Amino acid sequence: MSDAIIGRAEPAGVVVPLRRPPIRQSTVVASSAAHTFSVFTRRLAEWWPLTPFSYGGERVRHVAIEEWVGGDVSEVWDDGTTVSWGEVLEWTPPTALTMTWNITGTPTEVALRFVQLAPSLTRVDLEHRGWERLSDAELDRDCALPGGYNGGAFQAGWTEILGRLRTAAERHA
Repeated sequence: MSDAIIGRAEPAGVVVPLRRPPIRQSTVVASSAAHTFSVFTRRLAEWWPLTPFSYGGERVRHVAIEEWVGGDVSEVWDDGTTVSWGEVLEWTPPTALTMTWNITGTPTEVALRFVQLAPSLTRVDLEHRGWERLSDAELDRDCALPGGYNGGAFQAGWTEILGRLRTAAERHA
């Protein structure tokens, strides 16, 4: 019997991976896009919840973003150890930053958009995508929080991180 007769959309033996939707979140910050972008990119170690959202936790002394496409995003520990979080894929200050996110094992991507709504009001849109690249084991693996992608850990983590960004940007505005 032909594939058309039995109603198959794909040839026999072809496995089509399930689509794993990106995590999308937004927050509104009472500061300009330029200021919010600067707080995100230049003051990460001051507001980012390093415990539990880093490799080194309390050992982290600095988080650096090399401000160009191809630049490294990394944490630096008190003993000088440097651990890469990812690579800058898009650098368009003060409106956009996209980077690989190596913390997932197989790299995913985190894209941030800083949308100026008013002189002192910015919406930060985050999209964490590329989950279809990960194995089932990687999707279930605990990250900083238990449950991995499948258990909602990344969703909860980004909620906390964006809340901390909002607080830091508004405090320093």
